[in-house]
Amino acid sequence: MPDVLRLAAFTDTPEGGNPAGVVLDASALTDAQMQAIAADVGYSETAFITDPRAHTVRYFSPAAEVPFCGHATIATAVALAERDGPGEVTLATQAGPVAVATQADDDGNLTATLTSVAPHVEHATDLDAALGALGWIHEDLDPDLPPRVAYAGARHLILAARTRDRLAALDYAFEKLKGYMSARDLTTVDLVHRDATDPTTFHARNPFPVGGVVEDPATGAAAAAFGAYLRDLDIVTPPARVTIHQGHDMGRPSLLHVDLDPGRATGVRVTGRAVRIGA
Repeated sequence: MPDVLRLAAFTDTPEGGNPAGVVLDASALTDAQMQAIAADVGYSETAFITDPRAHTVRYFSPAAEVPFCGHATIATAVALAERDGPGEVTLATQAGPVAVATQADDDGNLTATLTSVAPHVEHATDLDAALGALGWIHEDLDPDLPPRVAYAGARHLILAARTRDRLAALDYAFEKLKGYMSARDLTTVDLVHRDATDPTTFHARNPFPVGGVVEDPATGAAAAAFGAYLRDLDIVTPPARVTIHQGHDMGRPSLLHVDLDPGRATGVRVTGRAVRIGA
């Protein structure tokens, strides 16, 4: 069993954020071994650096491999910075190269920023099936934020709730939503609500049944995709910073910052802290 580091991403406390496993040298592990370790760790994802020289990284949920995972990337970047010092590195992911930069504040606390691969946004299909699995109806949706599928390393269905109460009341049909997502190569469903006091602040929840997880408390890949969605639909005008609060309804509050530059093909930057669990 290799050394598995455990970090909580998008938080400054081990009790918040999204836990991730990180294996800094998985060069001797097979696919089956990595999958077994991810299942044993039990977090929504564990990142494995399979080629330390090239910084090749693969991500496994308890149930399957995913092409890209934002919170595990943030955790990996912080783990590398703890070992090697802050700086910049490019991770070779199955989705493509992902640049990450880490910096430390005066107290030594580390923050990481990832820059996604080139994103794109497309229309969602069979929306009634998705709403049925979630137990939502069309009237639950915010008409100012239309449903879309967005990609920034992984595909996410974006649905905006009209009210914060609708977002808070998450109770979906696990196998039904899993089947819908698997058929459309979706990694999570990104459920969002725009804060009434600030048009660049959002609340989010991310069901992740295809990974064997009911819900993610912080989803960096979905945050990047959502940033591309906001820019593509001219909901937010870049340059801009978007703030996403996630995990509060689960008791694991998370904070994600999304920075948008002009140009629809420009990578989206996602920033957050990560701290050791059990350190």
